[in-house]
Amino acid sequence: MKTSLEVEYWVVDGDGDLVRPESLLDVSDQVDPEFVEPMLEIKTTPCSSMVELREEFLERLEHVVGAARDRNKRLVPLATPLYASPAELPYREKRGTDLQRRIVGPTFDDARVCAGTHVHFEQSNVAAQLNALTAIDPAFALLNSASHYRGERIVECARPYLYRRSCYDACPDQGQLWSYVDDATDWERRLEDAYDGFRERALERGVEPARFDDEFGPYDAVWTPVRLRKAMPTVEWRSPDAALPSQVLQLAETVRSIVAHADARGTVVDGAEPSTDGAAGKLTLPDFETVESVTDAAIHDGIGNQDVRRYLRELGFAPDDYEPFADRLPESRLTKRQAKQLRLEAARQLEDDLERAHARA
Repeated sequence: MKTSLEVEYWVVDGDGDLVRPESLLDVSDQVDPEFVEPMLEIKTTPCSSMVELREEFLERLEHVVGAARDRNKRLVPLATPLYASPAELPYREKRGTDLQRRIVGPTFDDARVCAGTHVHFEQSNVAAQLNALTAIDPAFALLNSASHYRGERIVECARPYLYRRSCYDACPDQGQLWSYVDDATDWERRLEDAYDGFRERALERGVEPARFDDEFGPYDAVWTPVRLRKAMPTVEWRSPDAALPSQVLQLAETVRSIVAHADARGTVVDGAEPSTDGAAGKLTLPDFETVESVTDAAIHDGIGNQDVRRYLRELGFAPDDYEPFADRLPESRLTKRQAKQLRLEAARQLEDDLERAHARA
């Protein structure tokens, strides 16, 4: 099952101020601009093994980090910039962004402070892969790297809260977690329904039908935590924050193992605790209401919540092996100066993490 990674990073200067990537976007074809200026995305090609994925991701990231240092810039693995005014996060002209802002409404601005990790899995047993990733959703708490927004501490896991509960609150089919599917056809039906609803909302807001149809198709009009993509084609898990590479890779390896189990053996939903020891070796998934409840607890409390920890352990994760950066953030409001210092600290930890990985290799 080929697997690939995409991780978004903030770009700052030597003082910790958010800046444009500029020539960093030319370092590799696998470095892409994002829809706000002070952010870039580093991605891998589809890899056949975790060894291959690890080597490619670390090599590419090390290359971009080095190029950034040569330009007095740093990459910051935080889910939000912690403290930033709208003026510090200008939108980049990118297909669909302007229309999406118009259709979703003012809350769309909350999406521009979110930097995440996306893991792509080659499509095989699609329903089982989608359902496994849906049940795995609360694992985003393991990589939680920000609890602040505009300087205020809002919840333990700020990014999923801002993205799902704020940005897409008015358009839940576009950005919130969908329930389990019966099969791939069920997903396609839901996708068409979500697209039709989004198109109707667009027309109600004065968007010309031809312009909407030119910029959005069904696959381009959902940004849910779990979704199908035409490219490769893949099943994409978009839940985790941007974080240190060692932790991103550790999480990706565990998730890949769980998804591979589901792909090979199938899944069954029986309302009990999650388990990899179900009948005929199937991955046992809890009912979707349980997933939603644990996800809410993860957003508000992170891995400090004992129900979240127990749930993740039952799925095969080891919460004690993770050290979310957000756990080191103060409970109080941050000043802009403190946020800049914390960005530089996160950048330093990223560089140290790469050095340790290089030494182990």
